[in-house]
Amino acid sequence: MTDRAPTVFLVDDDPGVLKALTTLLTVSGYDVKPFASAQEFLDDHDASLPGCAVFDVAMPDIDGLELQAALLEKNLDRPVIFVTGFGDIPTSVRAMKAGAIDFITKPVREQQLLEAVAQAVKRDAEARERLSELKLIDTKLAGLTPRELEVVRHVIAGKLNKQIAHELGTVINTVKVHRGRAMRKLGVQSVADLVRVAQKAGVQPAGGKR
Repeated sequence: MTDRAPTVFLVDDDPGVLKALTTLLTVSGYDVKPFASAQEFLDDHDASLPGCAVFDVAMPDIDGLELQAALLEKNLDRPVIFVTGFGDIPTSVRAMKAGAIDFITKPVREQQLLEAVAQAVKRDAEARERLSELKLIDTKLAGLTPRELEVVRHVIAGKLNKQIAHELGTVINTVKVHRGRAMRKLGVQSVADLVRVAQKAGVQPAGGKR
């Protein structure tokens, strides 16, 4: 797998701004995908590409905030930076509440944009890493037998093998076997690690309380 530059999806209906920002970001090492309209972006957006988006706020048909909302409706948490020639406070507050990385007024200061893009790309990379880790955990959990998962739920509830054996109507050695197999399958060495993995995957302790 080759390392590719993060992608910046750039959407602005001003041809001059679109060209200038595309050049700036390309020279700065990003793979830029410029779009002259929100609809063009929606038609061609590849959610699998790591990176961020830079949206103009004031655009015809679909404005920047509506475009951000459209992504969220599709459960696409793409980090977004807004640029606008109309930097009013209510709009910027709405943008930031919706999860925007930054709200930059035109004319765009190059350093401010590059810093915001770097922050957005970092956030995206961290989110993708967490998602990848969660998928791996889910795959490992799917490899547990129902009884192994049941034992795990009791272990993360803080119960001793003796207590678990009593509640499951079995013997301590059987609990130890299930516990050992489950921990090997999940790739953990300690109860603390088991608890962290279970929490990340949303596994509830036996009894339903944390």
